[in-house]
Amino acid sequence: MIYDHILVRYGELTLKGGNRKTFVSQLRSNVKRALMPLKGYEVKANRDRMYIQLTPEADIEEMMTRISKVFGVHSISPVLKLEKSMEAVYEHARLFAQDYEAGDSFKIEVKRSDKNFEYETFAIQRMVGGEVLKSNKSLHVDVRQPDHEIKVEVRLDAIYMYDRIIPAIGGLPVGTGGKTLLMLSGGIDSPVAGMEVMRRGVTIEAIHFHSPPFTSEKAKEKVIELTRIMAERVGSIRLHIVPFTEVQKQIHKVVHERYTMTSTRRMMLRIADKVVHQIGADAIVNGENLGQVASQTLKSMYAINAVTNTPILRPLLSLDKEEIVKKAKAIGTFETSIQPYEDCCTIFTPKNPVTEPQFEKVLQYESGFDFEEMIDRAVDNIETIVIDKNYQIHQDEQNEWDDDLF
Repeated sequence: MIYDHILVRYGELTLKGGNRKTFVSQLRSNVKRALMPLKGYEVKANRDRMYIQLTPEADIEEMMTRISKVFGVHSISPVLKLEKSMEAVYEHARLFAQDYEAGDSFKIEVKRSDKNFEYETFAIQRMVGGEVLKSNKSLHVDVRQPDHEIKVEVRLDAIYMYDRIIPAIGGLPVGTGGKTLLMLSGGIDSPVAGMEVMRRGVTIEAIHFHSPPFTSEKAKEKVIELTRIMAERVGSIRLHIVPFTEVQKQIHKVVHERYTMTSTRRMMLRIADKVVHQIGADAIVNGENLGQVASQTLKSMYAINAVTNTPILRPLLSLDKEEIVKKAKAIGTFETSIQPYEDCCTIFTPKNPVTEPQFEKVLQYESGFDFEEMIDRAVDNIETIVIDKNYQIHQDEQNEWDDDLF
């Protein structure tokens, strides 16, 4: 079957009211970015749905794969746009059915938004179904659990026909929900957290804490690859790599061993808080999961959060590990995350970290050294790169939505 359009359904966007136009406009831009540099298409969007008009040179399967990964797209279908005549519908229904196996069942599903069309919904179903049975007597009708559904939509401008609905990622278009800074460790959880907030329309930049020689270049490359996988959904992501060795060594000089994990997280958050303000973000995102490790108890979170007034988003807070692993596998980050290149938190984990730190003791240990100058130095020496979905790396580009990155 040679299709001439791809139908893009909005899903959750249809619930938006007066600002729906803004969401649709952003989604259209994101779809166009996802399709670059492919050829043979034109994107047309209206209030209710989007159509990708195709030319013969279009690679429809590649296009559908790309569009299905765009946040805000609920589902897609390859469709035929027909003139508004029953003869055209009969002809193409027969073409759909000719590829079905002998003995298969089918159903004709009709939506008739053009109430002035000469035939009513049930009449169209009976007429088209009859034509299919005439052309292929080995088929039979099953309206409950058919092997195939031929869908006919009678709209004001034309009749559209298709027999496939491909689920997409859903959510809201990235770029409609503000900007956040993702604390990207290299483990399983944080990339999933990043994908979860992007699914809600939020743009992310990422920050990673690198402590050479205790952490290797392989660990850094692992984080870059995780960023690239996330960028497949949005085009490009800016990654800030913080030189953290000096800060981390000083923590281990002045802080009691059991509290070093707590202080390490606090220093990371102090640095992240400075970067948040530099990039104009509205919140910090991390992959914390309540009770998973010592630093993720409520008392630990309280002690760590005390260094910032910036909102901390934890989209994985109440999930169990199996749910997080399942999500990581679905988005394609799991195999990279489990590569044996440890981050700075793992390398320096004490044998017996405190799980319920006393806030006063944290302050007492850290008061033995003024970390502010060291933190500023780490921020001043951040390496910032922009990573796109093709694994091209661009040094400190100013616009993460630059079309040249696609």
